[in-house]
Amino acid sequence: MKRTLAVSNVHKSFGGVRAVRGVSLALEEGHVLGLIGPNGSGKTTLLNLIAGVAKPSKGEITLDGRRIDGLAPHRIVAAGIAKTHQIPRPFLSMTGRENVAVAALYGSNKTRDLPEAMETAGRVLGLVGLAGKEDVASSNLTVQQRKRLEFARVLATGARILLLDEIFAGLSPDELRDAVALFARLQGELGFGALVVEHVMRAVLTVSQHVVVMEEGSKIAEGTPQEVVQNPAVIEAYLGPEAGRAPP
Repeated sequence: MKRTLAVSNVHKSFGGVRAVRGVSLALEEGHVLGLIGPNGSGKTTLLNLIAGVAKPSKGEITLDGRRIDGLAPHRIVAAGIAKTHQIPRPFLSMTGRENVAVAALYGSNKTRDLPEAMETAGRVLGLVGLAGKEDVASSNLTVQQRKRLEFARVLATGARILLLDEIFAGLSPDELRDAVALFARLQGELGFGALVVEHVMRAVLTVSQHVVVMEEGSKIAEGTPQEVVQNPAVIEAYLGPEAGRAPP
């Protein structure tokens, strides 16, 4: 049975700041949902709420109908949801293989044997294009390679729902093209679901079947990539009020 993540009327306030305001969305395993919006619109906060890093002030988050918004982050990973960091945070003194093995040991696939976890790590690193870099210290990897290592770590957990926070940011045009192609290929082969937060519009619109747009903590639009880029509210959020009122 395919896993389903549901976010229902979720709010999050930090003191007097309302970072997320009544957002609802759903993601089924096998689908890619893009989450876009200007800086400060609440996208990363929403990912953190789903991942258990923060708790909603109001609303519910469920996986297959079971509430997860009260669970600790490690229990959410064990349940089958894993999140990347916006800025990759590998254990810098450890190799790529060791970093990914840790993810395998504490993921939802219940791997508890270190040799098995190390074998899984080598296989996953090959999938993301890091074959030959398995035993290189993470501190010696490039930005692109650390991005791929971060992707490998969430894959190694066995999660069926991935929360991907700007995995395409900071890449050169050639690196971006390769990263988008790699993501699309692996998503097709492995069939995971992904909620993709991204500022690189070309990337998120290419990989997503459906897109949700946030502004100032609220959802202002959703639809296919083609629909959202033509939505006046979305144009206004990104380009300003005058652009939103411009005739077609």
